[in-house]
Amino acid sequence: MRLFFSFCFFFMIIFSATAYDPLDPNGNITIKWDIMSWTADGYVATVTMNNFQMYRHIQTPGWTLGWAWAKKEVIWSMVGAQTTEQGDCSKFKGNVPHCCKKTPTVVDLLPGVPYNQQFANCCKGGVVGAWGQDPSSAVSQFQVSVGLAGTTNKTVKVPKNFTLLGPGLGYTCGPAKIVPSTVFLTTDKRRKTQALMTWNVTCTYSQFLARKHPSCCVSFSSFYNDTITPCPSCACGCENKKSCVKADSKILTMKGLNTPRKDNAPLLQCTHHMCPVRVHWHVKTNYKDYWRVKIAITNFNYRMNHTLWTLAIQHPNLNNVTQVFSFDYKSVAPYGSINDTGMFYGTKFYNDLLMEAGPSGNVQSEVLLQKDQKTFTFKQGWAFPRKVYFNGDECMLPPPDSYPFLPNSARRNFDSLSTLSLTILLLLFISIW
Repeated sequence: MRLFFSFCFFFMIIFSATAYDPLDPNGNITIKWDIMSWTADGYVATVTMNNFQMYRHIQTPGWTLGWAWAKKEVIWSMVGAQTTEQGDCSKFKGNVPHCCKKTPTVVDLLPGVPYNQQFANCCKGGVVGAWGQDPSSAVSQFQVSVGLAGTTNKTVKVPKNFTLLGPGLGYTCGPAKIVPSTVFLTTDKRRKTQALMTWNVTCTYSQFLARKHPSCCVSFSSFYNDTITPCPSCACGCENKKSCVKADSKILTMKGLNTPRKDNAPLLQCTHHMCPVRVHWHVKTNYKDYWRVKIAITNFNYRMNHTLWTLAIQHPNLNNVTQVFSFDYKSVAPYGSINDTGMFYGTKFYNDLLMEAGPSGNVQSEVLLQKDQKTFTFKQGWAFPRKVYFNGDECMLPPPDSYPFLPNSARRNFDSLSTLSLTILLLLFISIW
C-alpha cells in the first residue's frame, strides 16, 4: 500500500510539472457563461472563450467544446456556433430543439455563414489566436438558448464535466464556478449593465496529455565551427517511419496529397528525426558590439500548414534585441525583472502562414542582438537557446555536448608556447657548444 501511494504521488508530481509552463505560468483558456435574459423555461447566455496563453493558439480545424447538463436541459437554438449532433428530440411536438443530448458537443461556424447566424467574434472555423500575438483574435463567442432549465439564479444549475479540444488533446478543464456578474459598458460609454448570472470554466494545457513525443526539434550551426548539430534521431518518435515519403518520391506529384485526413494523421517527409517541424538556429556573424542570428522554421508535414504560427525562445541575450528583420517580435517576461524570453511570429499577410512540406514550407528571419560585454561569450554553447517552443509545444534540443563549440584557442596557445620554449632551449644548447 505504501508503494502504491508513493507511485501515485510521484505520478502527480510528474503530471503537475508537465502541465505547468514556466515561460507562461498564468496561461489558460477561460470560458465564461453570461446569462443575459430569462425565457419561459430557461435562459439565453453568451459564451465567451478567451485564450490567455501568450504563445499557444488554436489552429484549424479549430476548437471543440463539450459539457454535461446538470438536469434535463436542451438547447433550443444557437447563434455563432452549432452542436455536432442533435440527439433524440422525439418527445418534442411542434418546436424541435437544436440539440437534446445530455452531453452536447459544440463547434464554431465557418467563415461566410449567413449574417443571421453570426455572432460577435464567431465564425472563424474555431481558430483562436494567442494572447501575446493578437489579443483581439484571442477570443471566440457564441449565443445559446437553453430550455428545461431554471429561470432564476437559485434554480439554474451550472453544467459540469467540461471538455475542450484545441484542436486535439491536451486541455483539462476545471469545474464551473459562479463568479460576480460580468459588467458591460454601453457603446456611448455612459451606462453600465450587467449579466444576470455568470460562471467561469478554466482550462489548462499539458503537452504530456497532448502527445507522448515532441512535435518539433531544434538544430544548431555557427560561423566559427563547421559542425552542424542536427536534431536528435527519432526526436519526435519513429512511429511514422514506415509511412514517410522521401523528398524526391513520385508520390508527391499525386493530386490531393496535401488534403488533411479526418484523423489528422500526418504524412511526413523521411528524416532521421521524424519531426513535423524543425527549428534551426544559426549564429551567423560577430560584430564589435552586436551579433547576428538566423532562425529558420521548416515544415516536414505534407498534410498540414500552420496558420498564425508562434515561436517562443528563451535566451539570456533576448533582453537586448536590436532588430528582427522578417518576423514580428514581442518580449515575454513571465517573471517581471527576468527578461530572457521572446516570441517570434509571422508578419500578417506576409509570412504568418507556414506552408506544408515542400519548396515553400519554410519561413526564416535574421535577428540582431546587442552584446552585454559582462556576460556575452561564444564559449560553452552560450550562443544557443535554452528552450524553444513552436506553437506552444516545447521542442527537443540536441544534447549540450554536441553543440558547435569555439575552436580550442587555449590549446593552440599552449602549442605555440611549447614550440617557443623548445627553440630557446635549442639555441642555448648550441651557444654552449
